[in-house]
Amino acid sequence: MLNWIWLGLVVSAVLLGGFTGQLDAVTKAAFKSCETAVVNIAIPYIGLIALWLGVMRLAEKAGLVEVLARALRPLMRWLFPEVPANHPAMGSMLMNMAANMLGLGNAATPLGLRAMQDLETLNRRPGVATNAMCTFLAINTSSIQLVPASTVAFMAAAGATNPAAIIGTAFLATLCSTIVGVSAVKFLEKLPGYRLPPLPDPEPTPEQPTADIESLRLAEARPLVSWAYPILLIFFGLFVWFGWEFVRRENPSGLAGWVTALVMAVSLLAVPFMLSFFPLFAALKRIPVYEEFIEGAKEGFQVAIRIIPYLVAILVAVGMFREAGGIALIATALGPFLSAVGFPVELLPLVLMRPLSGSGANGLFNELIQVGGAAGGPDSLISKMAGSIMGSTETTFYVIAVYFGSVAVRRSRHAVPAGLLADLTGVVASIIICRLVFA
Repeated sequence: MLNWIWLGLVVSAVLLGGFTGQLDAVTKAAFKSCETAVVNIAIPYIGLIALWLGVMRLAEKAGLVEVLARALRPLMRWLFPEVPANHPAMGSMLMNMAANMLGLGNAATPLGLRAMQDLETLNRRPGVATNAMCTFLAINTSSIQLVPASTVAFMAAAGATNPAAIIGTAFLATLCSTIVGVSAVKFLEKLPGYRLPPLPDPEPTPEQPTADIESLRLAEARPLVSWAYPILLIFFGLFVWFGWEFVRRENPSGLAGWVTALVMAVSLLAVPFMLSFFPLFAALKRIPVYEEFIEGAKEGFQVAIRIIPYLVAILVAVGMFREAGGIALIATALGPFLSAVGFPVELLPLVLMRPLSGSGANGLFNELIQVGGAAGGPDSLISKMAGSIMGSTETTFYVIAVYFGSVAVRRSRHAVPAGLLADLTGVVASIIICRLVFA
C-alpha cells in the first residue's frame, strides 16, 4: 500500500504543478525536503539516538527493563503473542510506550527504534513487517498522551485563556484512536491480503533464552550494594521535592488545575529522572556505567544513517504534494460534503496534513488558532477541536518511514491502513467530544 501512496503523491504533485504553473515550486520542495531529511532530522537524530540507546543499555544491564516487562506481561502477551514473554523487545516496547504517554518525543523515537531492532531479531522474513511490528506501529500512531505538551504550548503562545483545557479531550480522543488502531491491526492481519503464509521450518521455541536475556537475568539477580537504599531514597525524595516546587509555582486552582499541574510536573521531570536514575541504579549494582553506555551509544550512528533513504522518500513526496496545492485541492473538493455532515471545514487542511507532516500540521495549527483567524481565536470551539486532534493523532507516514526504515522493512503490510484508521478515529472523536464538553 505504501508503494502506491508514495507513487500517487509524487505523480499527483508533478501533474498538479504542471496544471497550476507551480512546477518550479514543486522542484524546489523536492530538493528542500532532501536537505531537511538529512540535515534537520537524521543528523540531529544521531546524538539523540546514541544518548537513549546508551541509557537503554544501562537499564537492561541493571535488570530494570526485565522488571518492567514482567510487571505488564499479561497485557503485552495479549498484544504481541508472537513475541516470547522474556524477549528484550517486550521491555523496549514498554519503555517507548511510557515515553509516548508522557509526551517525550525526543526519547520516545529512539526507544521505539530500539524496540524495532529487537523485534527484527524475531523476523524470519527480512524486509517484511511482522504482525508484532504492525501492532507496535499501530500503538505508536495512536499513542495515548497524558499531556500533549507542544499543543498546549502553541495554544498558550496564541493567548488562550486556558490552554490546558484540551488535555482531557485529547486524552479521551486518543483512547478511542488507540482502541480502534489495535482492533484494526488485529483484524487486518487475518485477512488474505495481509496474512503471512506459514514458513516450512518450525518456529524457534520461545522458552530457550538468548545470551542477552541470560545477561539481563544475571544483572537482575546481582544484588544492590549494601548502602544503595539510603541513596535511592534520597534520590527519589529530591525528585518528589522538585515536582512539588514546580506544582507550587504553577499555583493551580481546583481539581482540574491540580491534576494538570501534577501531570505536567511528571512530564517535565521524566527525562532528567531517566537520565540520572538508570546510570545510578546500574552503578549501585556494580556495573561499569560509562563503558556500558558507550557500547549502547555506538549503535546510534548506524541507526540514524539507515533511516535516511526512508526519510528522504517520504518527505520528498509530501513536500512536493503540499507545494503543488494537493492539500488545498482535496479540501476544496471535500468541503461541501463535510459541511453537510457537520464536519467543520476549517479543520480539513489540518486533518489532511497531520498524517503526512508534523511541521506542516504545526504550521496550519498555529494559523488556525491565531486571534482573528478563521477559527475565531484560540478560545473558540474550532481551536479546541484542532488542539484535541493534534494531541490524539500522529504523523503516521513519518513514523512508519522512520521505524520501518531502521530495520530495512519495505513491505509494511497492514500498518498503514491501521494507522490511518486510528487517525480518522482520533479526528472524529475529537470533534464529538469537544462538542459535548465545550459547546
